[in-house]
Amino acid sequence: MVDVDGVVIRPRPGGWGAEMEADLGLPVATLQAHFFGPHWADVVLGRAGLHERLAPVLAEHAPHLTSRAVADYWFARDAQLDEALLADLAALRAAGVRLHLATVQEHERAAYIWNRLGLRDRFDAMHYAADLGCAKPDPAFFTAVQARTGHAPADLVLLDDRHDNVEAARAAGWGGVLWDGTRPLAEALADR
Repeated sequence: MVDVDGVVIRPRPGGWGAEMEADLGLPVATLQAHFFGPHWADVVLGRAGLHERLAPVLAEHAPHLTSRAVADYWFARDAQLDEALLADLAALRAAGVRLHLATVQEHERAAYIWNRLGLRDRFDAMHYAADLGCAKPDPAFFTAVQARTGHAPADLVLLDDRHDNVEAARAAGWGGVLWDGTRPLAEALADR
């Protein structure tokens, strides 16, 4: 199991929205205060749609923008794949290891990552928060992913950039590897 943001997708310096005010005329602080803060939990857990919640916020705070324009900007700016890691993962997959994504995403970005970024060609499946109705580090996330795969906990390993997610994976009986991109994958996996 491989996380997406911070692992497969490298973070952009300053975050994906660092230049959004200059590019779109929308301060990231406005988006944080009026969209991510009050609405993100419902969107990322699949209880509400991205555009359903984003469009009214933009109508009030940035009427010159559509929710599609903001989503397209976000997804494109937050899509720098770590090709070196993906090459190492491809070698594992070629050796018979099944690779799955385990990520906290809402439906539209999950589809973008899977289809537009082509991760469907590099992984066997994707398990994400909005589809499952729960997110890492909630134990329910690990239980749901385990049920979907049919694997025993001891057969699953999470590669993630967040300590709380790695600890939650270990508490669920999985292996857990904290990824910071500074060590070769094989060395990091030896710590599981």
